[in-house]
Amino acid sequence: MTPSIRIQEAPFDLAEETAALTAGREDVGGLASFVGLCRADDGLAALVLEHYPGMTERAIARIAAEACARWPLTGCTVIHRIGRLPPGAPIVLVLTASSHRAAALESCAFLIDWLKTRAPFWKREEFADGRERWVEAKESDDAAAARWDAA
Repeated sequence: MTPSIRIQEAPFDLAEETAALTAGREDVGGLASFVGLCRADDGLAALVLEHYPGMTERAIARIAAEACARWPLTGCTVIHRIGRLPPGAPIVLVLTASSHRAAALESCAFLIDWLKTRAPFWKREEFADGRERWVEAKESDDAAAARWDAA
């Protein structure tokens, strides 16, 4: 099974991606999904996501390969958007499928935790009052990802 990994500006459709991942698969017993959305904190007007083409896809492919090695997945999709995203816009989609729910749920949580800390994206917040700031790494995200290092 080869994970599907895409970096794109365009929105994604959860129903379409789910259908594509499970089409013709009678061995899927559990499908887990995570959709990350841009939230409007402190007057945020937009979140701008940048990446280094090629490097980002390779990093995400390594993370997805790690998930496939740890859990018996029958399918895996990771879509991450780039560009200027307003509050409410979907940013990231992680779908994992397996014969059993535990593998689907655990691998989905693993993927989003590691994507948050190990995928090379740069995020800049733009505010309604004209301010801008780069988003710094959070200790809470590092702690969430670290739990998988011990596993």
